[in-house]
Amino acid sequence: MLELVIFSTLNGVLYGMLLFLLASGLTLIFSMMGVLNFAHASFYMLGAYFGFQISQWLDFWVALFVAPVCVGLVGAAVERWGLRTVHKWGHVPELLFTFGLAFVIEEMVQMIWGKLPVDYRVPRLLDFPAFELFGTTYPAFRMFMLLISVAIFLVLLMILTRSRIGLIIQAALTHPNMVAMLGHNVPKVFMMVFGFGSGLAGLAGVIAGPALVTQPSMAHVLGPILFVVVVFGGLGSLPGAFIASLMIGLIQTFAIAINYSIGDLLSTVGMARPVQGMLSDLWQVTVAQVGPVVPYLMLVLILIFRPTGLMGTRES
Repeated sequence: MLELVIFSTLNGVLYGMLLFLLASGLTLIFSMMGVLNFAHASFYMLGAYFGFQISQWLDFWVALFVAPVCVGLVGAAVERWGLRTVHKWGHVPELLFTFGLAFVIEEMVQMIWGKLPVDYRVPRLLDFPAFELFGTTYPAFRMFMLLISVAIFLVLLMILTRSRIGLIIQAALTHPNMVAMLGHNVPKVFMMVFGFGSGLAGLAGVIAGPALVTQPSMAHVLGPILFVVVVFGGLGSLPGAFIASLMIGLIQTFAIAINYSIGDLLSTVGMARPVQGMLSDLWQVTVAQVGPVVPYLMLVLILIFRPTGLMGTRES
């Protein structure tokens, strides 16, 4: 049991921090422009494919730095020559723009790299067990992913709260006209934040690509859960996104690891299994089967009882 708790906690925190890397950029972009970027998970996918390609040409360690920069530049270009133009027509055209952009990016990825998963491998330097506990080893690359995610979180926190750039960004989020009157180029700030958020998604793709499967559908797998994180944590709230990411990461990981059914739980209080019918089928439903639905149930409940999310202040 202790083994299950330790490894599930490690995997849950790792998954949660990976979600935060993605959700932090998404929530910054929402705070800045008031639009949910449906193409954000596509930048994560682009990061994984750029990382794979640069690793093939050069090295994983070069890809770790170059690929997020490339994705960030793509994101900045999208904001400068696409989203900024659409922005003046309102939020609905913006949503439709990012929705279409996600499909364009996916089709381009399939045209260049194909529809099958690519052979994106863990670098040799980190291809060994980090430690062994209860006879089970834990990969060093996963510990590397965890350390990178924590380091990015701390750097992001320092930039936003302790630096002049962070203060300008925070001011531009809430009082863009005032910041412009003080002489700052607000559209340029917006473009930099959009590019930075896209770069964070790209970095998540570079480090997640070797551990997960790098394929064109990876954006669809992780994309919906990002919106659960952002809405549950609170629209535009970075601390809320951090808490929500860890909660969802731990809930999903423990749900997969726990092999109990509703029947097992009810049997402990003396209830007998129904002979037949729908209740008999529900009796055999395991926690692992319910786990993927739990985050979306959390989304529904938070929208009913606290529409601003855990730490958000905006309702739309």
